[in-house]
Amino acid sequence: MKSTFVFLLMMIPLVHLQAQREYLPTPEDLTRFQATKTYVVLSNNPLSEYNFEIKDVVEKYWTLTPYEFLDYDDFAEKSLDKNASFLYVAVVNFEKDKSRNRYMFLCLSLGGERETIDDLKDVTNIPLGYHGVDEDHYTYKLGTLIRFMQNHVQMLIDDPAMVAQNVFQHYNENMGYAGEKTLYLVEDEIEHRIATEAQISKLYHYPFQIVDREKIKELILAGDKDAIFLHKVGPEGKNLEARTYKILIGVAEARIYYYEYHKVNAKHPDAFLEDDFKRLERANEK
Repeated sequence: MKSTFVFLLMMIPLVHLQAQREYLPTPEDLTRFQATKTYVVLSNNPLSEYNFEIKDVVEKYWTLTPYEFLDYDDFAEKSLDKNASFLYVAVVNFEKDKSRNRYMFLCLSLGGERETIDDLKDVTNIPLGYHGVDEDHYTYKLGTLIRFMQNHVQMLIDDPAMVAQNVFQHYNENMGYAGEKTLYLVEDEIEHRIATEAQISKLYHYPFQIVDREKIKELILAGDKDAIFLHKVGPEGKNLEARTYKILIGVAEARIYYYEYHKVNAKHPDAFLEDDFKRLERANEK
């Protein structure tokens, strides 16, 4: 799926690495992961908001394995340790994407002998942001994303047969009933021509609110059991022909209620689209 990545370094030159990200974990990998210590790799920029946030959420929520924070400069050498796993941000290119768009993924990978750092085996990953967007567009979501990743890995451990499936198709086919919760959206992440309550109400007949990012952060901090928010990853106007990921996640249970992506073009902007509301509406009617 992905051909190259670079580790995210804030406000300093990027370190370029090559990687193959198509690997699916085996049952043996999942068993080995459970015996590892997880090293949470920090950015080289000590003032990065990501560093402050990831430290806080890992200390609050990480339960799968023992953990330790790791300076980026020590990552390459430590990644040889077969008794270690790593939680880190990678900037990813998709192999068949001629536009060479880059996306930031939050990755959980196994350490061990390898020719290059490219060969780290992913246990799981999730899109975090489009490369170059402000980190305040995603850092406030890290607690929920970390909890989702843990839930996902535990699901694979409990049922290794899930590894071979299209996992996000599984989440879409088994999504919870979103209609009993309130969907929170940020105005600039909604398709512009429908980005009003009046227009959305014609498409989606369940509770929703258009709010700012600070409100969603408050909901996440409060663990609001009735809230679902949109995690959108897209180019933020920087590039056409990029992918836009659209993930709806429940705040309290860190459960995915909807997952989709589309290619940005003139008819399909970098946003949650009219078609997405229609799909969610149909899912709630089932």
